[in-house]
Amino acid sequence: MSVESTTERVLRLLGLLQRRPSWTAAELAAELSVTDRSVRRDVERLRALGYPVHAAAGVGGGYQLGAGTRLPPLLLDDEEAIATAVSLRLASGGTVAGAGEAALRALAKLDQVMPPRLRAEVRTVHGATETLVGPGVEIDPELLVTLARACRDAVRVRFRYAGRDGDEHERTVEPVRMVATNRRWYLMAWDVDRDDWRIFRLDRMREVSATTWRFRPREHPDPVSYVQRGMTEAPYRYLVRVRLRARPEQVRELVPPQVARVEDDRDGWCLLVAGGDDLDWLAMHVARLGFEAEVLEPPELREAAARLARRLSTM
Repeated sequence: MSVESTTERVLRLLGLLQRRPSWTAAELAAELSVTDRSVRRDVERLRALGYPVHAAAGVGGGYQLGAGTRLPPLLLDDEEAIATAVSLRLASGGTVAGAGEAALRALAKLDQVMPPRLRAEVRTVHGATETLVGPGVEIDPELLVTLARACRDAVRVRFRYAGRDGDEHERTVEPVRMVATNRRWYLMAWDVDRDDWRIFRLDRMREVSATTWRFRPREHPDPVSYVQRGMTEAPYRYLVRVRLRARPEQVRELVPPQVARVEDDRDGWCLLVAGGDDLDWLAMHVARLGFEAEVLEPPELREAAARLARRLSTM
């Protein structure tokens, strides 16, 4: 067998090991159309190149690609290559500092090695797509890595946090999960000093460091729901509850999750919960949704809606 065919088979083997967590020798042999013995030799070739391929004996055993000291070549099929290229294009306008430049570099490398037929398909998608990116706050990737590791390893984190008034205070927390919206990143964590759950905006965090203090994870609310509730309710002067004659999915198409919470109610109605500092503004946006509405609270929202109706009737 030629060196070229052996190299091609070893690369195919590496691609198979990347595709799913575990393979038996028989499965790999069938995919590569070789014997079990050839599979074992090719596994040894991969190990000699520095890629850790773990083997487990017995029933249910097999080969598994482990984490090594360097990143192995990533082998993609046609659909994966197209999806990756399109995703990198979208990532070039993200909210992670430096991610845009890194995504463009990766896209350039991928485009260079793509077959012409795939390159043409990707460029067709790019040519038919525009990305609308709203104003957001860029986050240092190192901060994301530090918090992600702390969440994974269940270690406390210390940082200085700027409140809404601009004053900074030292905080020690037990992090649970980060939640990203289209504009900002948030951390849900147990605040050790305040003995309660809290939400922290990553762009307000300074001097973040993970400690060596491990904590026992405690029962916690759903991070996405908790962060959404904090974004839509906590920071505002007024909390409004309005029933709408519509299905929840209809309203969610019009109202972003960081603006309001939408819950199923009964008899074809749903409940909209939102916060705000200006009741006239809230009344206008509820009216713009175009659904029959019933104001539950606060009573001042009914007065704001009446004022809005009078203004419109005089136009």
